[in-house]
Amino acid sequence: MKFSEFEYKRANIKEIEKEFNQLISKFESSESYENQIEIIKQINEIRSEFASMKSIAEIRKNQGVDKEFYLKEIDYYDEAEPILDTLVCEYYKNLSEYKFKDRLKETFGEQLFNLADMKMRCISKDIIEELQQENKLVSEYLKLGQEITTEFEGETLKRYEFDSYFNSKDRTMRKRAYEAQTEIFEKNDDKYGNLFDRFVKVRHRMALKMGYENFVDMGYARMNRIGYNKEMVASFRNEVLEHIVPLNKKLVELQAKRLRVGTVKYYDEPVHFLNGNAEIKGDVDTIIKSTLKMYEELSEETKGFFKMMVENELFDVENREGKEGGGYCEYIPKYKSPFIYTVYRGTVEDFGVFTHEAGHAFQNYICSDYSMPEYVTACEDVAEIHSMTMELLTEPWFKDFFGEDADKYKFSHVCDALSLISYIAVVDEFQHYIYENPNISHEQRKKHWREIEKKYFPYKDYEDNDFLNNGGYWLRQSHIFWGPFYYIDYGLAQICAFNFWNKAREDRENAWEDYMKVCRVGGSKSFLEVVEIGGLKNPFVKGSVESIIKPMEKWILEIEKGLI
Repeated sequence: MKFSEFEYKRANIKEIEKEFNQLISKFESSESYENQIEIIKQINEIRSEFASMKSIAEIRKNQGVDKEFYLKEIDYYDEAEPILDTLVCEYYKNLSEYKFKDRLKETFGEQLFNLADMKMRCISKDIIEELQQENKLVSEYLKLGQEITTEFEGETLKRYEFDSYFNSKDRTMRKRAYEAQTEIFEKNDDKYGNLFDRFVKVRHRMALKMGYENFVDMGYARMNRIGYNKEMVASFRNEVLEHIVPLNKKLVELQAKRLRVGTVKYYDEPVHFLNGNAEIKGDVDTIIKSTLKMYEELSEETKGFFKMMVENELFDVENREGKEGGGYCEYIPKYKSPFIYTVYRGTVEDFGVFTHEAGHAFQNYICSDYSMPEYVTACEDVAEIHSMTMELLTEPWFKDFFGEDADKYKFSHVCDALSLISYIAVVDEFQHYIYENPNISHEQRKKHWREIEKKYFPYKDYEDNDFLNNGGYWLRQSHIFWGPFYYIDYGLAQICAFNFWNKAREDRENAWEDYMKVCRVGGSKSFLEVVEIGGLKNPFVKGSVESIIKPMEKWILEIEKGLI
C-alpha cells in the first residue's frame, strides 16, 4: 500500500484511556500467563494505532498536505501523548510486578523490563501538565524555524536553506551567506532565548516533581541510558578531547594549505578544496535510480528493502513550495512501514542525509515483525549506529553519485564526521551545564557555550562576527531545544560507525554480517550489548577511541596527498 493511501483517523485519547484501563484491570486480575500475553498484545495494538496516526499527521503536516488540518492534529497529540505515556507507565508497573515476570523475560528478554524501568523514572501523572507544555514548546520552536526568513541573493531563505552558498567556491559569497544566516538568529535572539528558558524551566520542574535534583538524571532516563552514566559520558568526551581534537586541528591546518588561506575562518570550514567540494551528479530522479541500484547490489536484504520503499512511495525527497525542511525517518507500525523525509536541494548533503535516514528505515524494515513495539525501533544510541554506519558502508557506490568527485566526497565526509564528534562533545557538555544551572540568564548560557567551544575547537576563528564570538552559535542546534541529551548518541554511534568502516576495509563481507547482526536485534538489546554483538570496541573504555581513530588518520593523510 502506498503512503498516500494510508488511512488517517485521529486517535481518540478518551476512548484509549478507557480501553487501556480496562485492559490493565484485566491484566492485574488474570491468573493465566497465556491470557496476560493476549492482553499485552491488545495493549500494543492500541499503542501502535496511536503511534501510527501521530506519525502520519506529522509527516503530512511537514509535506504541506492539508496543512491547517494537520497542524490542529499535532496540537491535539501534544496534549494526548503525555496521557498515553502515563497509561503505558501503569502497564509497565504491572509488567514489572507481574507474578509470571520470569516467564515474560524468557519470552521477551530482559531489555523490555529495562526500558520499562527507564520509562517509570521519567513519566508520571504528576507531570502530565509539564509534559504537555514541553510538547507545545517543541511545536512553537518548530513553527518559529519555519516562519523566520531573510533575503539573500534575490531569494527568501529560511535558516536551513543556505547550504549551497556555504559550499560556494567564492570565499566572499560564503562569508556573506554565513553573516545572513547569523542575522536571522541575532535578530531573533530574544525569542530563541526566551523560548529556551521556558524549555529549561519546565524540564527542571518535571525533574523536581519526579524526585531528581535537576533534569540531568531524568534526561538520561528519558534517553534510555542503560548500562552507562554521565560519568562514563564525561570520560568519552575526554577521549574526544585527547585524541580527536588534535587530529581535527591538524586537518584544519592541511585545509588552510589546500584553500591557500593563512587561517581557516568559520565560513571556510565547509569547503575542503580550492576548486570546490564534490558535487552530486543528476536530478532527484537520477539519484533515486542510482540509490535503487546501490541497494540492489549491496545485499539481498537491502534489495528487498528499497524495492518496497519505492513501490509503496515511502519517501518524500522533493523540494517544493509549502514543504517544510528537515530530514528524518518515521516508523508507522500499523502498516509495518518506515518513511523517509528529506528535501533535495542539489547539494552534497542530500546524499548523506538520505543514506543516514535509510539506515534507520532499513533497521525498521528488518525488525518489523517483532511483536513488541519497543524492539522494532531501537533506542537512539543504538539507532544512530544503524544510520551512521550505512553512510560509510555505501562507500563502493559513491562513484555512482559523485563520478570523478567520489574520493573528494569520501575525504570530506570523514573529515566532517570527525569535526562533528568534537561539536557533539560541545553540545553535550553544554547541556549538562545548562540543566545543572537552570536559573542562569541567556547571556550567561551564551558565554558558557563559547568557553566550551574554545576547549574543543581552539582553532575556530569567527573573525569579526560578534554574535558568534559571544556564544550565539548554539541557537541553530535544534536538538538542544527539542531533544536534550540526544546529541551525544551521534558521537557514540559515529565512533562505532568508524569502527565498522575500519573492519570493512579489511573484510567487507564480515563487517556487513556484523552490521546485519546489529540491525536484526533492533531495540531488544542495550547499547553496550549491541556493541558486543557487532564485535565493536566499547567507546567508554580508555584507548578505544584512539585505536579506532589511528588507522583513519593514516587513511586520511594518504588520500589527501592524492587530492591536492
